[in-house]
Amino acid sequence: MIGDRIFGGESGIHLTLIDPDEQDPVEAGEIVSEASAGGTDGIMVGGSTVSGQAVVDQTVKHIKKNVDLPVILFPQDTSGLTGRADAVFFMSLLNSRNPMYITGMQMRGAPIVKKLGLKPLSMAYIVVEPGGTVGYISDARPVPREKPEIAVSYSLAGEYMGMDYTYLEAGSGASEHIPPEMVGAVSQKTNSKVIVGGGIRSPKHAKSVVEAGADIVVTGTLVEEIDDVKGAVSNLTNVIHG
Repeated sequence: MIGDRIFGGESGIHLTLIDPDEQDPVEAGEIVSEASAGGTDGIMVGGSTVSGQAVVDQTVKHIKKNVDLPVILFPQDTSGLTGRADAVFFMSLLNSRNPMYITGMQMRGAPIVKKLGLKPLSMAYIVVEPGGTVGYISDARPVPREKPEIAVSYSLAGEYMGMDYTYLEAGSGASEHIPPEMVGAVSQKTNSKVIVGGGIRSPKHAKSVVEAGADIVVTGTLVEEIDDVKGAVSNLTNVIHG
């Protein structure tokens, strides 16, 4: 069944992130076709700014027309929800200073998720330096790169609150990805599935975080900046899939 590897909790997963603000829906469909040919396991749709529900809906529509892969929403707020998707990362940004990103948006979005019939994937979202746009928009206090113990503490808090996933986010287009030492510490000291995103642009980067313990690797900016999406994704998935 579509999505069994992801929703079943397997490791060695690659997700391609599509930001609806960065291309029109037709172009998004073309990009994911190439990513699918390159071996990506699923598509995430979302971004740090608000595209509007209509744009998100049309983006997912064109993605679904082009690939037979699970589509998981990665919403900034309720405008990022659409019933065309398969699931949603129902996340709490634990190191935000704004309670709206910890429980406020979640309260508003929960009834919509239920009404749309989306599969909720509970996730502790943790922004790590440099943090990028998401860190600014969400008023986060990014975890210092040299402080893996802080990331572990947030991750354990999320696990004890019942969250199945921990997302370590360096920020879209970050100059450096999450330090392997931090990935390893979170992986070893928690039972949650570890997702790593931000700053991963090469097989070497992907290999370093997978070997450290990342279960899921997310790349987004990469597919926005290159012409050979299939080749770039293939190079990454060859490493991630082992």
